[in-house]
Amino acid sequence: MAEKLALTFDDLPLNGALPAGATKTAITQETVAVLKRFKVPPSYGFVNARKLEGDPDGASALRAWVDAGHPVGNHAYSHMDLHQNTVEAFTRDILQNEPALMLLSTRDVNAWRWFRYPYLREGDTLEKRRAVRAFLEKSRYRIAQTTLDHEDYLWNTAYARCLDRKDTAAIAWLRESYLEMAAAYIKGGRETAKLAFGREISHVFLLHLGAFSPVILPDLLALIEKEGFQLTTLEDAQSDPVYAVDPDVTPKWGGTHTELVMQSRALKYDGYPKKPREKLGTICAAP
Repeated sequence: MAEKLALTFDDLPLNGALPAGATKTAITQETVAVLKRFKVPPSYGFVNARKLEGDPDGASALRAWVDAGHPVGNHAYSHMDLHQNTVEAFTRDILQNEPALMLLSTRDVNAWRWFRYPYLREGDTLEKRRAVRAFLEKSRYRIAQTTLDHEDYLWNTAYARCLDRKDTAAIAWLRESYLEMAAAYIKGGRETAKLAFGREISHVFLLHLGAFSPVILPDLLALIEKEGFQLTTLEDAQSDPVYAVDPDVTPKWGGTHTELVMQSRALKYDGYPKKPREKLGTICAAP
């Protein structure tokens, strides 16, 4: 039986820079068109509503997302880092995000009660971690976990710069490096899942909706198909019992669900390649 995989998208209405002349609405419309073409099931977009302040284009982009049949979830109002803030400030940030989510979730009034931690950081102390988890449970949230994360956001602003410069060779490298990392992290995600849980699991892929999304998604979805995954919804993927495991650890930099479980069980994995962060940060930049 094929492994299941759910796509999720963070930082809506948009992660990273906009290319010259582009709009958030157009990028979102192009992205949902790709998802429709590849018959991707409804996929959660996790919203930071602070980005909507004074930005009708951002509001229009979110409307395009939900009108295409994709739900929205809570990613905290300001993308707040729990490791740098108090429990009280963090939970206020979650609550401040809710009015926008309620307005967008007209088809299912409770669909927005999924929460993804910004930076995948669940607390720098066990006390904070447990307090926020208790708040989420009391507020009827489910935690949107992830098992596959190659930090695709690193490519969004780089692509915007290269598109502005019309640097086709650089854009070709962005495609190649993105897919190379995606393939490596899919492989690593599968291998760490078997280490942590002793079997194949249903996966959740963390992506970020940005300028590069509609460009690279066809290739990424072709890769996912080649790898033999069956696309599904977040709800279905997280019905796998492995998502009920609470690792109860506080790594400094956060991590995927599998990585946290690995840490809680003192397991190691060294199979992930190094991402080209430095080149992505400087490619197509002004001299």
